[in-house]
Amino acid sequence: MFIVSDSDHTETDAANAPAFEDWHPYAIERGAYIEGIRFQDPDAARTVRVRGGETVITPGTFSDSVVKILGIAIIDCAGWDEAIDLAVHNNMAHEGRIELREIHSMGGPQ
Repeated sequence: MFIVSDSDHTETDAANAPAFEDWHPYAIERGAYIEGIRFQDPDAARTVRVRGGETVITPGTFSDSVVKILGIAIIDCAGWDEAIDLAVHNNMAHEGRIELREIHSMGGPQ
């Protein structure tokens, strides 16, 4: 789960969002929660590229968008329906967005 902020929601959406602190117990009860990582503010980021053999370091995030990745949660689900249910119960589905993506691999080249 990519947990993402954006301004594309109403005050009613935010008011109807579940409490932030309720999501972890909900996911843990279902045996789906593995790990969560909360990122620092994107303004503190550094974007690194190598172009023409030169290292280019830019302060801030790679994206100029108002949409910002706030963190990720790694969940283990039986399928899309369960993952979507977990996303719907996360406050950021109401106040931002949740992007669900399957993990390709973890742990390095093996």
